[in-house]
Amino acid sequence: MDAAGGNPLIAGRYRLLSRLGEGGMGTVWRARDETLYREVAVKEVRAPAGLQAGDITRMYSRLEREAWAAARIPDRNVVTIHDVVMEDDRPWVVMELIRGRSLADLLRAEGPLTPRHAAHIGGEVLSALRAAHAVGVEHRDVKPANVLLSEDGRVVLSDFGIAMVEGSTALTMTGELVGSPEYLPPERALGRPSGPESDLWSLGVLLYATVEGMSPFRHDTALSTLRAVVDEEPPVPTRAGPLAPVIAGLLRKEPAERTPSAEAAEALRDIAHPDATT
Repeated sequence: MDAAGGNPLIAGRYRLLSRLGEGGMGTVWRARDETLYREVAVKEVRAPAGLQAGDITRMYSRLEREAWAAARIPDRNVVTIHDVVMEDDRPWVVMELIRGRSLADLLRAEGPLTPRHAAHIGGEVLSALRAAHAVGVEHRDVKPANVLLSEDGRVVLSDFGIAMVEGSTALTMTGELVGSPEYLPPERALGRPSGPESDLWSLGVLLYATVEGMSPFRHDTALSTLRAVVDEEPPVPTRAGPLAPVIAGLLRKEPAERTPSAEAAEALRDIAHPDATT
């Protein structure tokens, strides 16, 4: 890694400029593409602590494959992936730089949104998910921090495939939780295979949090939160209005019983329409 001038150069091309965000699986940087002279976002991926070398290698290989799969998703609501490069024996994912803020930042700054506004954002996120599912890609980490609200009005879902480690459970082999437990679907919390319906559950939790101000399953510890996800029904929302039945349909414990994506998309469009009741 070249660090001329104090700013590391990744793969001989991407100059890291400033840190945009950080999470359990890595850091997102604002960077400059020295070949095309444009600013991009670069995701520095780090393995969870405690994984064996062989497991780390398999994890990085899977993340690299999934990043390339996400690059094929043809939807304006999906962050564009420009490149995946290897540096320091791990993948770095180069994406379009979204100028704006995340849904999580908006909720922290302004509090819960109206059902109409939440339905608009949820509908755009669902559009991204349906496009991804159509090409065989699951997101697996739908949450407000991964929904970007750009200055030009786009709603963009980021971090496709980034948060998933080898296997189909919510835990790594060391027992470390990957992702946000309050947005995990019950099947993943139980270590069962996930599918497109798993993303729909997480969308339901996101919609609930967007209108109510917090996740319906949030508890003091990760373990108690996971127990609530598996065993408890969500509290009845008080601010959801016309979104309440949409949320309820997405938060059914059994994946096969959840509202189909096409039906949910139609309901969200109706609520977000200017003539809909707020």
